Amino acid sequence: MADVAILETRERVLAGILLTGAAYLLFSTQDASIKLLVTGMTVWQIMFFRSITILGACAAIGGRALFADTVRSPIVRPMLVRSAFTLAAWLCYYNAARSLQLAELTTVYYAAPIIVTVLSVFLLGEKVPMLRWLAVLIGFAGVFVACDPTHLGLSVPVLLVLTAAFLWGIAIVLLRKTALAERSMIQLLLNNFYFLLFSVVPALWWWHTPDLPQLLLLASVGALGGLAQYLLFEGMKRTPASILAPLEYTSLLWAFALGFAIWGDVPRREVFLGAALIVAAGLLIVGGEHFRKRL
Repeated sequence: MADVAILETRERVLAGILLTGAAYLLFSTQDASIKLLVTGMTVWQIMFFRSITILGACAAIGGRALFADTVRSPIVRPMLVRSAFTLAAWLCYYNAARSLQLAELTTVYYAAPIIVTVLSVFLLGEKVPMLRWLAVLIGFAGVFVACDPTHLGLSVPVLLVLTAAFLWGIAIVLLRKTALAERSMIQLLLNNFYFLLFSVVPALWWWHTPDLPQLLLLASVGALGGLAQYLLFEGMKRTPASILAPLEYTSLLWAFALGFAIWGDVPRREVFLGAALIVAAGLLIVGGEHFRKRL
């Protein structure tokens, strides 16, 4: 009986890792779409369209019952706080996207996994083994080797991304708490309802009528963002935040690939060494968790 329980726990953690990894792939694709959009409209308007799209999908899938359950949910207030941190991170991150390459943007942002790991100890009481700390540090070292963010200097866009990393770290730790208390569809609906409330007035104030290509990009941002959020919520239900933190580094690989495909950015030689370190960190955390559960 104990062996079955251990196997179920191990499979649950590995499923959480896979779901979260897929979420970061979708988030990276969403980021590329938003970087294309921010040259012609405000982040507020993008957030407004994204929230409307996701809420529409929630209504189509869950119907009135989902909205009724959401009103009675115990996480209505906690999600307001978490959504506020996420919103602030969003605004900092995507306003910086106007000035930085996608690879640079993602690289500077990767203070977040270390912040998540540290906060998971102090706020969630999670025990972080040395192997997991090592994986986080290897991944962060890989980020520096790949892009050397120090050459960017402490410009306003860089400071915005660093602020976004700190705010997102807090939001992820808060997400771990709410993820265990409510099902993912309710979290998705609440998160985007609050985003809609926060963004509607600024979006209408600085309104820019989108053309057809922009409308298609806005629709893709909503679809990608909604699915990515759902997968992230599901992953957080299954796996401690400190285990999932290093998986954020996989977004860097997607950022390089998308940067080359869309803007023709060619990574330097150091990028490949950094990417190897990042992949090694991800394999270390997955392999270490697999081995620990077997023991």
